[in-house]
Amino acid sequence: MRLLLSGNEAIARGAYESGVAMVVGYPGTPSTEIVEAAAGYDGWCVEWAPNEKVALEVAIGGSIGGVRTMACMKHVGVSVAADPLMTAASLGLRVGLVLV
Repeated sequence: MRLLLSGNEAIARGAYESGVAMVVGYPGTPSTEIVEAAAGYDGWCVEWAPNEKVALEVAIGGSIGGVRTMACMKHVGVSVAADPLMTAASLGLRVGLVLV
């Protein structure tokens, strides 16, 4: 099958095909489109979070619980999510987590 996708749609499709089952994000260009595209696939848990920190914390919880996850946010938002990012890096995760 051949698909014509934007870059953000391709990120969502790649995550779907690699077994990601939970996508959490905080809206903001350009990452909004990734979460919106992910919502189009069945069998996923797709959620918006109130901020970047909460988005990453939910994704970390999913990963610790055994679910491949993806957290999406603007590049500036990673500074908001720095505390849980550093904690996850030191504790380790059970399965994969992609930070976009």
